[in-house]
Amino acid sequence: MLVAAAVCPCPPLLVPDVAAGAAPELDAARAACTDALGVLAASRPDLLVVVGPADENARGLHPEGTRGSFSGFGVDLDVCLGRPKADASLPDPDGADSAAPERELPPSLAVAAWLLERTGWSDAPVEGLGVGEPLEAERCVRTGEQIGGRAGRVALLVMGDASACRTLKAPGYLDERAEGFDAEVARALGAADVEALKALDTSLAYELKAAGRAPWQVLAGAAEGAGLGGALLYEDAPYGVGYVVAAWS
Repeated sequence: MLVAAAVCPCPPLLVPDVAAGAAPELDAARAACTDALGVLAASRPDLLVVVGPADENARGLHPEGTRGSFSGFGVDLDVCLGRPKADASLPDPDGADSAAPERELPPSLAVAAWLLERTGWSDAPVEGLGVGEPLEAERCVRTGEQIGGRAGRVALLVMGDASACRTLKAPGYLDERAEGFDAEVARALGAADVEALKALDTSLAYELKAAGRAPWQVLAGAAEGAGLGGALLYEDAPYGVGYVVAAWS
């Protein structure tokens, strides 16, 4: 059963070594992520599942001990998802080959691994799931329901950004619909509104390049019936991309 969740953005810029001189611009977001992970630790889970968007090569299961790297962003920095462990049994909604531990973590899960290392996570085993951004809402919810039943006390670390269309210089250019979409996402995540997350417009999220949509709907499936409350810890769009941090417990 889901006992806690943390929702964090997943830009590699969250890692100071990647952001370099611009690192201070996301100090508030990093602090909020630290607070959210504190809620996970306080929940004393039996299992922590990290969920984040992934491209076709990195979708599916990532067992504990899977390594990630920020070398693609010009930084010689490696991370590891929790402690080394060869077992993986999470449901795989994309049908990816689960027997591929040699794969690197996708960027979203590498950022999560960095956050966990930064906060000294050692409270429970960790497993990762890379979710395809086009995954239908129903399959996201079903996957979340399966994850929620994986252990007596399950915690989720959910990685994903909101729209990438908040300003003219944003990756997706300016889209007038983005601000309203992000506001509803922030409200739903801050209120632990499971039904609102399930109802997010998949097509609109895709058009606005909101990579967090599928992971958030996995969270909605896992949280169904758990009775968790939420708190919005951070919401901003410093680079024209919506970043939201929330904690559920």
